Amino acid sequence: MTEEQPRIVVLEANEETRTYLQERMPGDVRFVALPIQDSPPEAYADAEFLSVFVHSLVTREALDRMPDLRLIATRSTGYDHIDLAACAERGIAVCYVPRYGENTVAEHTFGLILSLSRKIHKAYQRTVAGDFSLEGLEGFDIKGNTLGVVGAGSIGLHVVRIAKGFGMNVIAYDVQPNTLIAEVLDFEYVPLEYLLGHADIITLHAPYLPATHHLINDDTIKLIKRGALLINTARGGLVDTDALITALDEGILAGAGLDVVEGEELIEEEERLLRSPEAGDKLRMIIRQHILLRRPDVVITPHMAFYSREAEERILETTVENINAYREGRPRNVVSGKTA
Repeated sequence: MTEEQPRIVVLEANEETRTYLQERMPGDVRFVALPIQDSPPEAYADAEFLSVFVHSLVTREALDRMPDLRLIATRSTGYDHIDLAACAERGIAVCYVPRYGENTVAEHTFGLILSLSRKIHKAYQRTVAGDFSLEGLEGFDIKGNTLGVVGAGSIGLHVVRIAKGFGMNVIAYDVQPNTLIAEVLDFEYVPLEYLLGHADIITLHAPYLPATHHLINDDTIKLIKRGALLINTARGGLVDTDALITALDEGILAGAGLDVVEGEELIEEEERLLRSPEAGDKLRMIIRQHILLRRPDVVITPHMAFYSREAEERILETTVENINAYREGRPRNVVSGKTA
C-alpha cells in the first residue's frame, strides 16, 4: 500500500457516514458498523488510519492489535474514549472535531430546560394516556431566573447567548474566564460554589477530565439552591448518579434533564455484561439508570444533543479535512502524539 493510499478503517459507520465518506475519501477505506470493542480484530487490525465515534473505547489493548496505526480521527469533540497516553507512546496522532455543534448542543440544552420548566414531558405522557387535566402541570417562566453555566467554552457561550434572548440572568464558572466576552455577552464569572448556590438552573458544559470526574457529587449537591434544575449535555461522568438520585429524592433538585448519564455505554452492553467479571458493579450502574428513567422529574435523551443534520455534516466534513491534512503533511486539530 502506498503512502498516498493508506488503509483507512471507519468504525461505527452508519449508512449516512458511509455515503458521505465514500464520495470524499478515495482509496482503501473499510466501513464497520460496530464500535471497536464489539468488532472482530481482523476488521481493523491492519488499519493505518482509524476513524471512530464516542462509543469506541480505544484502549491500549486495542492499539496493540494495530501495529501499523498512525492516526486516529475521532468524529467527536470529546476524546476521553481514547487512551491518549498509549497513543503518545506509540507515536499515534489523535485528531478531533473542535467545533461542530456549539449551537446544536446549546439548542438541545434549552429543549431539556423547557421540557422541565413547562412540564412538557410530563404533560405529553399524560395526554397520550387520555388525561387532559392541568393538575400538577404548572410550570415557571425562565425569564428573570438565573442560569448557571458550568464550562464557558464554545458550547457554553452559545448557551449564554440563547439565555440572554430568553431574558435570563447568567452566571458562569470556567477555569479560564474571559472578562471581555463576559462584558460583551452580559454575564458574570463566579466561583463554582457561588454558582451552585445561586442558580435556578445549572447546565454542565465542562469536558470530562480526572479533575471534573463527579464534579456534581454528595458534597457539591449540598451547595445547590433548593429547587434548582440540573441539565447535563456534556459527559455523564461529571455527575455522580447516586448523589443525583439522593438530591431528587430530597427535593434539593426539582428535576434533571440528561442527554448523557454515567455509564451510558453499559446500557447497550447488558447481555455481554452477564459474562463479565465486573458484571456486579456494571449491572448496578444500569439499574440506577433505569431508576432515573422511571422518574417523572427526570427527562433523559439518548446522547443526541449533537445529532442534527447540519452538525452531522460538519462532523464528517471536518473528519475528512483532518484525515486529508494529515496525509498531506499538514496535520490539524491534533490533540496527542506526533504531528506529521
